[in-house]
Amino acid sequence: MQILVVDDELSNRRTLEVLLKRSGYTVASASNGNEALERLEGSSFSVVITDLRMPQMDGMTLLTRIKEQYPNLQVIMATAFGSIDTAVEAMKLGAWDFITKPIKKAELLQRLDKIAERDQLQQENQQLRAEIARIRPNWIGQSLAMEQVSEEAQSVADTEASVFLVGASGTGKSLLARWIHKASHRNNGKFVVLNCGAIPESLMESELFGHEKGAFTGAQQTKLGRLEQANGGTLFLDEVTEMDPQLQVKLLRVLQDGEFERVGGTETRRTNMRVIAASNRNLEQAISEGKLRSDLYYRLNVVQIEMPQLKKRLEDIPLLVEHFLTVQANKNNRPIKPISDMALQSLMQWDWPGNVRELENTIERAIVLSKSETINLVDLPKHLHDVSPSDNTMHFPIGTSLQEIERHFILATLSSVDGDKNKAASLLGITVRTLYRKEAEWREAGWIL
Repeated sequence: MQILVVDDELSNRRTLEVLLKRSGYTVASASNGNEALERLEGSSFSVVITDLRMPQMDGMTLLTRIKEQYPNLQVIMATAFGSIDTAVEAMKLGAWDFITKPIKKAELLQRLDKIAERDQLQQENQQLRAEIARIRPNWIGQSLAMEQVSEEAQSVADTEASVFLVGASGTGKSLLARWIHKASHRNNGKFVVLNCGAIPESLMESELFGHEKGAFTGAQQTKLGRLEQANGGTLFLDEVTEMDPQLQVKLLRVLQDGEFERVGGTETRRTNMRVIAASNRNLEQAISEGKLRSDLYYRLNVVQIEMPQLKKRLEDIPLLVEHFLTVQANKNNRPIKPISDMALQSLMQWDWPGNVRELENTIERAIVLSKSETINLVDLPKHLHDVSPSDNTMHFPIGTSLQEIERHFILATLSSVDGDKNKAASLLGITVRTLYRKEAEWREAGWIL
């Protein structure tokens, strides 16, 4: 564990340095708050022990600056002027603990031991969450197209590389972005979303950078922007091509050096975040039309992952349906229900112009409206009640029995010839008598025709 000691009195710094080094810690020191902030840049300190009363920058101000820039760094306040009020204020500002001078060796080492135990537990939990998150998420799908997406996402998740997700609206870009965050070493930080297409242009700069009190009419208090909220975590810029090009210039500066100012402010602030961007536009076309600056594109497009449309991976529908049945049942306080084969087959024959989002909305509607113990065809929107197979093909999930495949195939053939059994029998290469016999067997088995 590396510790930074901050005290304007040389004798106090030397005493703490000797004590801590003899106890096995790596120690550095600073004589004031500004020097301390300089030492923290690019370092890997775990703890700062700082005096409260110092010239230029007191301990409380240093604590505030540290928590703004390094939220996971633990701070212990030390002072000869200790009081309950001061201790409470320090804890509210994010201090780990408060210790009074003269510092007792046993008391200080006990506090450091607690920090070490906490850090170890957090590291173990983080590793466990990362291992769980790296397991392929079931909702993604088993198609070849999504196998490639999954492999690319897993490869980039535990890096710092910026990711650009492209694909039509509703393909699941935000879900994948959230999964990449959970699978990264930043999963203890926040996943912050900024939908650039949903916020008015006049408010976008404030939403991104934050603003100071009084910066403009209506700014009655200081507001943290998405950049500060995402410090230590991930910022997801959805539909980034809708951001004003002038604002893209300011964003590029942040991505280059991590520095920015709030609207109406002069103090330079820092943020340490990972950026995942997304767009449903053709990126090259967006650049040529001036919607996306090429310099920002190159900064964001370190790794590009394309989300395929749902109609190109219909074999993933059974897995997605199973996932959404559970999610939407829990969301809407409904029991989790199975879906009938006929209803599932109908879902697999639709082209899904709204992609995964349309499918999820369809399942939510069915969950809310269904009166029976199973999601049936009648629970789906009317346009799905009589769907012809796309491109005259049918899709069956692995594990479907031959008897079920035969039944669906015969029914689909009958539907394609408007119920003409003679035509259907001819297409299937069987007799009309066989068709009637099959229907009788299905009725006896309780299947709905």
